[in-house]
Amino acid sequence: MTVRVVIVDDQGMVRTGFGVLLNAQPDIEVVGEAVNGEEGLRRVAELRPDVVLMDVRMPVMDGLEATRRLLADTDGGDDRPKVLMLTTFDLDDYVYEALRAGASGFLLKDASAGELAEAVRVVAAGDALLSPSVTRRLIAEFSRLGGPRAPSRKRLDALTERETEVLALVARGLSNGEIAAELVVAEQTVKTHFGRILMKLGLRDRPQAIVYAYEVGLVRPGD
Repeated sequence: MTVRVVIVDDQGMVRTGFGVLLNAQPDIEVVGEAVNGEEGLRRVAELRPDVVLMDVRMPVMDGLEATRRLLADTDGGDDRPKVLMLTTFDLDDYVYEALRAGASGFLLKDASAGELAEAVRVVAAGDALLSPSVTRRLIAEFSRLGGPRAPSRKRLDALTERETEVLALVARGLSNGEIAAELVVAEQTVKTHFGRILMKLGLRDRPQAIVYAYEVGLVRPGD
């Protein structure tokens, strides 16, 4: 199945370059472009892509606000596209808000053709593209904010002891393979546990799970 992509970036060279690289892939097709978040929302509504490559800084409407609006529809379900944020600079100011807005990850604009294509495939498949460096920045941001930001841990009661353990390890930035090694179980078992965690907590993906775990204080910076 072909992954349909819309590129939202105010730099024409970025849109053109990424478009050429992605259209060269047999399983990816760039179906549209936009120069700012406002136009991006219109193009996404019109074209219904699987993945949106969204620049962070743009005129008229930036990528964070566009992502919030794009993913705010709770009735959208699986029809909503995955959002991959594009950036050229340090993400400290943006990681937390972008993940809370529902972004599935981050990609540097100097990524190679292979990295770009793989990133699109990863988020299209429902996984998160969250590098260890981004996870560290996210943890640092929670440390700066200080303490849990969510008032209730009640939803955690729905998780089994093993699911709670898996969520804590996910929040510390471990991959499924690393979690499997830590718990001495098969990687598929970890994937099954994590799928149940998302369902029980009403979360969309790995970034949201990490944000939630820190917000309710399941894990804390420095753990």
